[in-house]
Amino acid sequence: MSDFLPVSKKELEQKGITQPDIICVSGDAYVDHPSFGIAIISRVIEAEGYSVAMIPQPDWHNLEDIQRFGKPRLGFFITSGNIDSMVAHYTAAKRKRSDDAYSPGGKAGKRPDRAVIVYAQMAKKAYPDVPVIIGGLEASLRRFAHYDYWDDAVRPSILVDSGADILVYGMGENQTRQILARLSQGEDISSITDIKGTCYLTNPVNTPWGSVECPSLEQVRNSKEAYAKACRKQMDEQDDVVGRRLIQRQGNKMLVQNEPMPPLSQKELDRVYALPYMRAWHPMYDAQGGVPGIEEVEFSITHNRGCFGNCNFCSIALHQGRKITCRSEKSLLVEAEKLTKMPGFKGYIHDVGGPTANFRHPSCHKQLEKGLCKGKKCLAPKPCPALEVDHMEYLGILRKMRNLPGIKKVFIRSGIRYDYLLEDKDDTFLKELVKYHVSGQLKVAPEHCSAAVLDKMGKPHIESYKEFSRRYFAASGQADKEQYLVPYLMSSHPGSTLHEAIELALFLKKEKIRPQQVQDFYPTPGTISTCMFYTGLDPYTMQPVYVPRSAEEKKMQRALLQYYKPENRQIITEALKRAKRTDLIGDAPGCLIKGEPGTAKNTAKPSKKEKQSAFGRKGNQLHGKKKKQR
Repeated sequence: MSDFLPVSKKELEQKGITQPDIICVSGDAYVDHPSFGIAIISRVIEAEGYSVAMIPQPDWHNLEDIQRFGKPRLGFFITSGNIDSMVAHYTAAKRKRSDDAYSPGGKAGKRPDRAVIVYAQMAKKAYPDVPVIIGGLEASLRRFAHYDYWDDAVRPSILVDSGADILVYGMGENQTRQILARLSQGEDISSITDIKGTCYLTNPVNTPWGSVECPSLEQVRNSKEAYAKACRKQMDEQDDVVGRRLIQRQGNKMLVQNEPMPPLSQKELDRVYALPYMRAWHPMYDAQGGVPGIEEVEFSITHNRGCFGNCNFCSIALHQGRKITCRSEKSLLVEAEKLTKMPGFKGYIHDVGGPTANFRHPSCHKQLEKGLCKGKKCLAPKPCPALEVDHMEYLGILRKMRNLPGIKKVFIRSGIRYDYLLEDKDDTFLKELVKYHVSGQLKVAPEHCSAAVLDKMGKPHIESYKEFSRRYFAASGQADKEQYLVPYLMSSHPGSTLHEAIELALFLKKEKIRPQQVQDFYPTPGTISTCMFYTGLDPYTMQPVYVPRSAEEKKMQRALLQYYKPENRQIITEALKRAKRTDLIGDAPGCLIKGEPGTAKNTAKPSKKEKQSAFGRKGNQLHGKKKKQR
């Protein structure tokens, strides 16, 4: 237990520490594993020579718990945990979840809603003069004025509500080092305003010259066009090469986001993953059955950061960035050897991945000097002509890893970009992927089949999935393996009318795909898709986008993706009637569901006008205009 960071006054004293330099506060249970952000930050702080104490999931009903160690010498570092606390608590339908994978025993209720705000306010109330630094996903994605799905309103920067001094956005190792160095030298937190990858509030008179200004909090609350324009500016400046300082007025204060911090070099990344993690939950959770969130990652290895796939519904671009950075082969093999010596290891490495497993290099070399292209995607709707594809380094690491003593299998479970793989003229990676690295099924994410919806998602068109599917099953057959594809699908994304949902249902039936799980679109803070959901506008074209909003239509779109389930028959019937697609009800091969016994079969093909009615394209545009006028 002594190798964990102290979580109690007693453990602190056992380490000979009377006053910790830094207290880390997290909405997650304490799991000292590099898949947990606060574990990395706390170990980085320790490696810099500072003493660290941990307060995981403090009781927020009073100040006693956050005062368990007394006053820290330098400050508090606060995070909600690995995911946004509101996402941890509520489903896409805003229903309260009954479990929490990042809490002991998987039980919900161990953290408050909007945990970063609550914890930061507690720290400030307990010790008003102590610096409070917030970071992690919840803080990072809420750094600007943002639409909050749960309030159905635009909230100010989380810096305003939390009262924190500095917000660290993105991957925060170097920001943390620089903040600590300056605090330890006696510098006041209010003067630490020039560190890249950080945000702060200031009086407007102190606004730095040369900044790019976003529409203010008041403007984005009053105008959806202003909100969409602000979203685009925020996305376009998240490049460490060409990204500029951003400002946004927040009432009587100015929010300043400094330029992005460059990603860690390979040497720096290797050093971070070589820190002395216990790779386990703290023993205080043993009696409660541990922390379920570690199960998927306990025997997994992260080899990269960043994702140039840049899907519109994903938060990675605004948090980790689009540039790929990766660990060295030596670092990865050393970690794999460590896993073979861990209790409970049975010879299987569950994943060697990251945001996208098969990204090992930048998408092209010109981005290293000129940055990533603004307003464009490397892979969608088609791969960029400048795209450079190479799987050989990644493949070489997998080959060496699977041949290490004590390792039986090395799997890839964090997902691959099949459209990127298809651009590789050498099919060696695909062949070895299906032969050695698939555990019976491979998860991929086509998300939809409609080109109109996929364009709003920032995803490749369905032809890429079809081609990959053909090659995947051909390669599996050649390897004499019966293996499957598990496609991730999303319902009710902006741009999806009821007709696109029907199109997807027909595609699934034709391809004999029966998804067991379907994800409703979840408007989480800081994504382009959430901007579309709130404004009804595409921030890159400013054109109207249809948004499924009613619970009824969302339920219909979701049910259509699981058309084969008897319990969905009634709502699918209602959906098809509303869309004037009753030709899909009956016993004919092309029908989605059977008709009621004794009812006449409707086999007439719908007219073009009928296809555009009932949640159709023309009707939707009118609906959007009416809402705008209100």
